[in-house]
Amino acid sequence: MGGIGDSLRKLMDKILRQPNLDEKIIAQLVNEFEKALILADVNIELVQRIGEKIKQRISTEEPPSGVTKRDFMVKLIYDELIELLGGEKTHLVWPNKNKPYVILLVGLQGSGKTTSAAKIAKFYAKRSYRVGLVAADTYRPGAQQQLAQLGDKIGVPVYVSGGDAITIAKNGVSEFKQKGVNLVIVDTAGRHKEEKELLDEMREIAKAVNPDAVYLVLDATIGQLAGPQAAAFSRAVPVGYIVVTKLDGSARGGGALSAVASTGGKIIFIGTGEGLDDLEVFDPPSFISRLLGLGDVKALAEKVAEAQLNEKQFEEIITGGKFTLADFEFYLDSISKMGSLSKLMTMIPGLSTVPSELMKNAEQDLKKWKVILNSFTKQEKLYPQVLNSSRIKRIAIGSGTSQEDVRALIKRYEQMRNQMKLLKRNRALLKKLAGYKL
Repeated sequence: MGGIGDSLRKLMDKILRQPNLDEKIIAQLVNEFEKALILADVNIELVQRIGEKIKQRISTEEPPSGVTKRDFMVKLIYDELIELLGGEKTHLVWPNKNKPYVILLVGLQGSGKTTSAAKIAKFYAKRSYRVGLVAADTYRPGAQQQLAQLGDKIGVPVYVSGGDAITIAKNGVSEFKQKGVNLVIVDTAGRHKEEKELLDEMREIAKAVNPDAVYLVLDATIGQLAGPQAAAFSRAVPVGYIVVTKLDGSARGGGALSAVASTGGKIIFIGTGEGLDDLEVFDPPSFISRLLGLGDVKALAEKVAEAQLNEKQFEEIITGGKFTLADFEFYLDSISKMGSLSKLMTMIPGLSTVPSELMKNAEQDLKKWKVILNSFTKQEKLYPQVLNSSRIKRIAIGSGTSQEDVRALIKRYEQMRNQMKLLKRNRALLKKLAGYKL
């Protein structure tokens, strides 16, 4: 949610730079907060209630011991946004690996349901589940072939067959159960809430496969309409969990998340991109921390462990202190093993405020930077201040790049070093807000 994230991060920085918070400044800051939520398509009445609650609390409550009024206002915004999204709990389900568990996937046309089926399958397969996918969408041309191709990519078997959707779903689930698969995901045709025939088919499929859980896939770009859609599907089948897709660039994502949460829907996953790894467990505290520019050290720690990196060294680098070119090189090597640079940066307190254009360039230049760094001496990496024109010329020749490329790398390093100086402050604030510890 680039738009609302950018607005809220600027607001957080503005709050933390205030010398003091009087009534006039508080009203101005709350007004900016309300504008950011309205632009994200959150219901106006809800936004106004949240704004009034923040003003009332900041005026009447004493900040906790050791917390400034500025930090306290950030905490109030943090708390209210988490409440807006349904509270602090996550709803991740860990099926019992000793017996079959069936997930029925339903959703609107164009919501990204088939891709979400593969993403969810990969998520559980990476965690040692034996997963099977059933291609029961017989309405959209090529839907079964698409799921089969996605299954090949992630190494998960896909049941594809001719006939009607109900029979395919029933036979696919039965076959996978016989083969010892402990998690079966059934992909169904996209539909709209007005399409009685398709809704009836969805009910019949649910009866035929008797799912342990029904996941509803909703597109974040529909904004506040997500609430009524979730309610309509819930009346047709027992929707237990919701997957919100296309959150990576949706200006209306705030509306979708808050609308679904207001129905009591349990958001379990969010889709943050087109890649098959771009699926996250929906954890409101982590999500809001990143949105506010406070990072998400819990998710970052999981990424570090998953990539089998040197956790101690990585922690020392991202928690402040001296940041050399040697640290920069280790950091680049680490993130190349962990996935998207831009997404990882949102997890690091202080670095989530790096301009999006810088991140775009960084993704493109990452390989070139690593080649250039190989031509630096150990002394140059540890003491970048010794770099001069002749050294830069030598590095360019040694790496097969231009002097402009070397200077561009040094500039990016200096920008990141300056951002690292914010880590200590933002990490301390994050611990006050959420208690996470890397």
